[in-house]
Amino acid sequence: MENCIFCKIVNGELPSTKLYEDENILAFKDISPATPVHILIIPKQHIESAKDIDSTNSVLVAKCFEVIAKLGKELNLDNGYRIINNCGKDGGQIVPHLHFHLLGGIQLNEKIV
Repeated sequence: MENCIFCKIVNGELPSTKLYEDENILAFKDISPATPVHILIIPKQHIESAKDIDSTNSVLVAKCFEVIAKLGKELNLDNGYRIINNCGKDGGQIVPHLHFHLLGGIQLNEKIV
């Protein structure tokens, strides 16, 4: 999608600090981290949000979670971390490209908002 900031990152049009990349998935540091570890994990294929996941693209979601587990181990987040997905405007989604926030590096409380 031509105006999608995450698609521009995938295409190399915008810089990012990449932590993982393969043919389907990209993980990079959030530019405004909410926690010491704040990574965004995205499918390279443009999927607008979780409401658009179906049998043709759900394998990419599974791959995202495989990458999250890998990064959690590599970053020594042994005591845990939080994974967040915001879906749609009312759900707090700012960038209309499916993405998961990996938050960690500190003890998080149970309250999300």
